[in-house]
Amino acid sequence: MEAMNGGDVGKMVERHGVKIERNPSKSRLSDLGIQSWPKWGCPPGKFSLIFDAEETFYLVKGKVRANVKGSSEYVEFGAGDLVVIPKGMSCTWDVHASIDKFYKFDY
Repeated sequence: MEAMNGGDVGKMVERHGVKIERNPSKSRLSDLGIQSWPKWGCPPGKFSLIFDAEETFYLVKGKVRANVKGSSEYVEFGAGDLVVIPKGMSCTWDVHASIDKFYKFDY
């Protein structure tokens, strides 16, 4: 199984098509305009998702383990991560700590 960990701080990593940028700079977040993106949150729990569009999001708080459908593999991301999930991905989110995120879809 492949999991993310603190050793990836400050760089972009990709696992199972999911791109994760650990602790992007404030200037990077400003350039992306994330403060103008919609915000969404949820409590701990487990639910299935199919991404009909590429989604980019910045996790303000929380921790998620995304289990890739049809595989024993997973990807973890949490507060401070900028994440891009590819269109067509199907996974189950296991939310370990309540999340708040800014997000946008690219269709």
